[in-house]
Formats: sequence, structure tokens, C-alpha cells
Amino acid sequence: MTNAVLTGLMLGGMYALIAMGLTLQYGVARIMNLSYGEVLVAGAFASYGLFAGWAFSPLAGLAFVIPLSFAVNYLVYRVLLTPLVRRARTRDALEVDSILATFGIAFIAEGIMLAIFGGAYYSYSYLAIPVAVFGETLALNRLIAFGLAVIVGLALYLALTRTRIGTAIRAVAVDPAAARLVAIDVAKISALAFALGGALVAAAGVLISMFLTFSATSGVVFTMKALIIVVMGGVGNLLGCLVAGLALGLSEALVATFIDPGLTLAVNFALFLGVLLVKPAGLFGRAQR
Repeated sequence: MTNAVLTGLMLGGMYALIAMGLTLQYGVARIMNLSYGEVLVAGAFASYGLFAGWAFSPLAGLAFVIPLSFAVNYLVYRVLLTPLVRRARTRDALEVDSILATFGIAFIAEGIMLAIFGGAYYSYSYLAIPVAVFGETLALNRLIAFGLAVIVGLALYLALTRTRIGTAIRAVAVDPAAARLVAIDVAKISALAFALGGALVAAAGVLISMFLTFSATSGVVFTMKALIIVVMGGVGNLLGCLVAGLALGLSEALVATFIDPGLTLAVNFALFLGVLLVKPAGLFGRAQR
């Protein structure tokens, strides 16, 4: 039980980090990004290339991957998604257009990675050292990934609640029209939120690559997980992402340990549907009127 709980907490922390970027992109910029998982896989491949080619530590590689992903996602929003934002008459119309656009981007990104790396699964060993925690043996790389996920999540929360830019981001998430009335540049803030979300998920890809295998076609799995967590927690709510991510991680670990590892996906959707039946707006979401 102790091992299952610890494993679930670490897995849930990573899930929460993965979903935080999407809750920024969807909650603030109102972009339902179906290419989200491909950005994570690209970050994992970048870390793999740096480690295998130049013996560059994945932790040091974060200093390269995060700003690069931020810049690429900013350009994607400005060049490919801004025309959709301008022509959309309502936020609901923008969601539909963004689903179609990012669905195409996902195929393009996956095709590029398939052409470069092929369809094989990749992995590498970094700090796979056993460490005793509460009498249980865990891998050091998983503990480091969990610790960094907690630090990043806390830093993001403080930035959104203690800075002027964070206040502007939250204002745009609540009501873009009202945000314009107080001189907030909604277009710039939306682009910033989208790029920040891309940087977060790329960082998650680097951390996950230290202990999980991945391939060019793995993106859809991570996109699905992120969508489940965002909807379960409440769109645009970081606390909801944390709680939903931990709930998914713990449920997966407990089911895999005591029932059957093949049922982890089933328990994800069962938990997801259960939350939606009780609270359709998510655990911390607000019902729209």
C-alpha cells in the first residue's frame, strides 16, 4: 500500500504538471490544443538527443528546451492561430476552429518526428538509482521529476496570484471583454499564456523522458490525459489540475497494484465520468449561466 501511494503521488504530480500548460492554453487563450501531447514528445526527444549525442544532463537541458518551446509556441499562436481568433465571433466558435487547426498541427508534428526518429520506442537511463523512502524503494529520477514538478507548479501559482502579469492572465481567463476595459492587451496576454503552456508541457516531456519510454506516436496519450485532468479539475483552475492529477495518479497506482494494470485506462474514464456526473463544471469549475 505504501509503495502504491508513493508511486501514485509521484505519477499524479507529473500528470498535474502536464495539464497545467493546457489549462493555461484553454482557460486563457481559449485554444483547445489537440497537438499538446506532441509538444511533450518533442521535448522528450530533445532531451534524448542532448543526452545521447552530447551527454547533456536532462536537468541542464531544461534551460534549452523551455525557452525554445516557448518561442515556437508563441510563433505558432501568432502565425497560425491568431487569424482564427480574429475571425471568431464568439469564444465557442474559436474553440471549434482551434480543435480543427490544432488537430492538423498534431499530424504535422507527428509526421516530422516519425520522419526523423521513426516509430520505435526510445528511452535512456539517467539517475535510475534506488532510494529508500518510508521503507520503500523508489527511483531517484522519479523523485527528482516529482520535486521539480512541485516547484514549477508552486512557482506558476505564485506568478499568477502575486504578479501584475498573473493578474492580467487571470482577468483574461474570466472575461476578455471586461479585461479590455481596464487596458489589458488581450491578444498579447493570450499569446503569452499559450506560449507559457507550451513551455510547461515541454518541461514535463524532459522530466518524463528520464524514466518512461516514448515514441513519435505517444502524443495522443498525453493529450488525452491532460484533457481529462483539465475538465475534471475545472477549466483554467490550477488547484483543480493538482487535485485531479493526484486523483488520477493514485487511482492508477492502486488499481495497477491491487487489481490489474490493464484497467488503469478504464479507471481513468470511470473517475472522469463520475466527477462530471456530480459536478459537470469540474471539481473547482464554475457552472456557466
